[in-house]
Amino acid sequence: MSNHPWPRAGVVLLALCSVALFGADYDVVLRHGTIYDGSGGQPFVGDVAIRGDRVAALGPSVAGKGAREIDVTGLAVAPGFINMLSWSNESLLQDGRSQGEIRQGVTLEVMGEGESMGPLNEAMKADLVESQADLKYPVEWTTLGEYLSYLERRGVACNVASFVGATTVRIHELGKADRPPTPAELERMKALVRQAMEEGAMGVGSSLIYAPAFYAKTGELIELCRAAAPYGGMYISHLRSEGNQLLEALDELLTIAREAHVPAEVYHLKAAGRANWPKLDAVIKKIEAARAAGLRITADMYTYTAGATGLDAAMPPWVQEGGYKEWAARLRDPTIRARVRREMTTPTDEWESLYLGAGSPDRIILCQFKNPALKPLTGKTLAEIARLRGTSPEDTAMDLVIEDGSRVGTIYFLMDEDNVRRQVALPWVSFGSDAESMAPEGPFLLSNPHPRAYGNFARVLGRYVRDEKLLSLAAAVRKLATLPAENLGLKDRGALGAGFFADVVVFDPAKVADHATYEQPHQFATGMVHVFVNGGQVLKDGEHTGARPGRFVRGPGWKHAEASSK
Repeated sequence: MSNHPWPRAGVVLLALCSVALFGADYDVVLRHGTIYDGSGGQPFVGDVAIRGDRVAALGPSVAGKGAREIDVTGLAVAPGFINMLSWSNESLLQDGRSQGEIRQGVTLEVMGEGESMGPLNEAMKADLVESQADLKYPVEWTTLGEYLSYLERRGVACNVASFVGATTVRIHELGKADRPPTPAELERMKALVRQAMEEGAMGVGSSLIYAPAFYAKTGELIELCRAAAPYGGMYISHLRSEGNQLLEALDELLTIAREAHVPAEVYHLKAAGRANWPKLDAVIKKIEAARAAGLRITADMYTYTAGATGLDAAMPPWVQEGGYKEWAARLRDPTIRARVRREMTTPTDEWESLYLGAGSPDRIILCQFKNPALKPLTGKTLAEIARLRGTSPEDTAMDLVIEDGSRVGTIYFLMDEDNVRRQVALPWVSFGSDAESMAPEGPFLLSNPHPRAYGNFARVLGRYVRDEKLLSLAAAVRKLATLPAENLGLKDRGALGAGFFADVVVFDPAKVADHATYEQPHQFATGMVHVFVNGGQVLKDGEHTGARPGRFVRGPGWKHAEASSK
């Protein structure tokens, strides 16, 4: 790491000095800001010039004039932030402005946690339409690349990227059955991974606590990652356990990385459930030992003590085999209900029970219903609803799944704040919201998201950098932008430098803050002043401009495939 007061910028400025002295103009010049280039080194006061979709120059004083000159004295200027775990697959189809994330400085949303929006077959397309709740949209694509191109054509304010879901390629070939693929099926699954990589996928994503992902064995995942490896893809995973079997699940990820020769990342690093909180020490030691041994292992996280998923994470995977309809039908059988009730309340290492991980139904909030008749229950705990209905929490959960026609969106309080604070400062941890990008309007108001949807990135800068001083602002910018770009293999995003895409954010370090709460989650973060995506201004003086210059950001495999075809 350079200790120079303006790392990189000196070289950039000298290279462009001859051009600037002859009066070259820029589209925009941000003047007199405190520049954090993403390296983690000391910031410097200076200028950033944008021409077209690229950063053209930066340094203590950029010569030449911009068509627009913006004085950003006293404000931080940084590369746009990267959301390593976005669930904006559907919300960006509803509203491409990506307001909840743009107002936090997020300029690239990376999707694909186990399930991705392609590749699809006709049955999967029908299921995607049937499962829609508050957000309705036609499915006008088949492959993952087609979906991301579709988003770009429709217009999005942010850049978009995705992993190909290991669950998605499994469903494509096996449906939702609990069995291993045949050799022929596995070859077709690998072919789908290769196709997605050539279209620009970032690698293979998995989410192993959920059915049908839970049914995949380690060897299957190794083979899928081997298919992605020649394209520079990485493996990223919601581990098979974040609780009772956390260390064993981490070993599985390390085995996959080692055997498939791919980098690997842990989605939303955590030790879930009070009994497992002390395991974070061993997790950190295991990851750092693997890194020291030459494996490229990283993690991302959200900055809250609760996770959000569905009631499927409260019930054993066997009852969910075949998909929602089969699951709901089984829950109507008294004998099966008795078994599910027993397994929901019995500690086990066989599957990941967030019902037990939360410790109490008072620590489980129901936040998203598909059935309009159940929407008045939004925001209530499972314990409250059980009392209202006069049924046990376990029976209430089963009844809600049947009545709602969905898994029911659920928030579980699982983590320890001291562990969250420790993770925030780890140099190999980046950040992901694990949520949609939305706005407090229209159909988004029909459900309550986790507050991380509106506050995850602002919370890093406001609470953990400014207020608690767990890390420097320079280190935070590196972890919010440069580290994830490097992990994804992006050569021209994630930092401020001449020739990099002009994904640039300007914010007030003294004012940036998150406001969303579990009770009132639909509240924008504040303190972000200007945001540029590919040189287009999407946030001006804290307000969205309506511009949608976002692009499909392709992984390194796309260039590999392009070069091979020439």
